[in-house]
Amino acid sequence: MLDGPRLMPANGAPARRLVVFLHGYGADGNDLIGLGREWAPVLPDAAFVSPHAPEPCAMAPVGRQWFPLTFHDPSEFARGCAAAAPALDAFLAAELARHALPASRLALVGFSQGTMLALDAGLRHRPRIGCIVGYSGLLARPELAAAAVKPAPPIALVHGDSDEVVPVDMLFAALDVLGAAEIPVEWHLRPGLGHGIDAEGLAVGAGLIRMATAG
Repeated sequence: MLDGPRLMPANGAPARRLVVFLHGYGADGNDLIGLGREWAPVLPDAAFVSPHAPEPCAMAPVGRQWFPLTFHDPSEFARGCAAAAPALDAFLAAELARHALPASRLALVGFSQGTMLALDAGLRHRPRIGCIVGYSGLLARPELAAAAVKPAPPIALVHGDSDEVVPVDMLFAALDVLGAAEIPVEWHLRPGLGHGIDAEGLAVGAGLIRMATAG
């Protein structure tokens, strides 16, 4: 079973929503859990968890990976998401049960490789989750968009126009597929931003989560 750092709701009450962070290639759950502290003032009733990916990273000895990457085979994204799906699905089910929350109160937030997993798991999940927030990532299995539950969860995608790791073209490719499937997407292209998350992107994510996971 996956595991990682957690933050309980800032208001001290039982969680009314759950935010799951999915980190990027070569990082671990500690890389994103700090976003929960930044979002706590606007999401005081949210529990946050940031699981460590299941495998040691081949290219970063102290980091983790959701699946191996060679960066030479585009099909490895789809294969990797499919292979990582069972462990992630089991983790999400366990975390929702831990807090006695329905799927509609779940927000998946990914960065880079984690965005691939967030989009993949969020579009597949039955019943529908609250929302998906993706930073600097891509849609690994486009076929999932047409098969997603209707109405699909709202999505926010944020990408730097100077991203040197995941080209910004990947954002527009995802928008084309999601738009064709009539899935609502809010997207933001951040000028001058490389492979990272800025304050504007954080505000976008918190705003969608607050709106989409309210009950």
